[in-house]
Amino acid sequence: MASLSSFICHHHHLLLFLFAAVVAAAVFTTKAVTADDNMTHLHFYMHDILGGSNPTAIEIVKGPVALPSVPGVNFGNLIAIDDALTEGPELSSKPVGRAQGFYMSTAFQEASLLMSVNFVLAADGPYNGSVVSVQGRDPIAAPVRELSVVGGTGQFRMARGYVLWKTYDGNATNGDGVLELDVYVTTE
Repeated sequence: MASLSSFICHHHHLLLFLFAAVVAAAVFTTKAVTADDNMTHLHFYMHDILGGSNPTAIEIVKGPVALPSVPGVNFGNLIAIDDALTEGPELSSKPVGRAQGFYMSTAFQEASLLMSVNFVLAADGPYNGSVVSVQGRDPIAAPVRELSVVGGTGQFRMARGYVLWKTYDGNATNGDGVLELDVYVTTE
């Protein structure tokens, strides 16, 4: 017994250090959030129509400086939108809501937009008029852009997450576009 007491006394500091390390590891362990952890995945298409007799995107301000790399786009262009959200890429597919907000050209060297949009989901759908609020940078030439979910209402109150934003189809002549959106949202 004397030898065990002697060992504990001599190695007291080592034992305290090891105990502290185990406690610290337990305290600072974090849980990774995966797609299975209270995350909702929404998938739909946004129809941004600048031309024709029934536009859903209207230029409010024409920016003063033309972008040499992107004909027809000026730095500072501000566009207000009320775009249809649909299940499929065709405008005639089942409506799931509206994308309401604005986007603005905010870069001199490339076509990059500041997006501030509310996805107002259909009142007769599974999310009963809930809103997902999105904001972020959209460098439109990139194949996939990631924007932030910054809040929401209804079933998405206190939402956070991200949107993978992809151009599905675009018309270079009139600027119309169809965007494919994958929205990943958590509310906890």
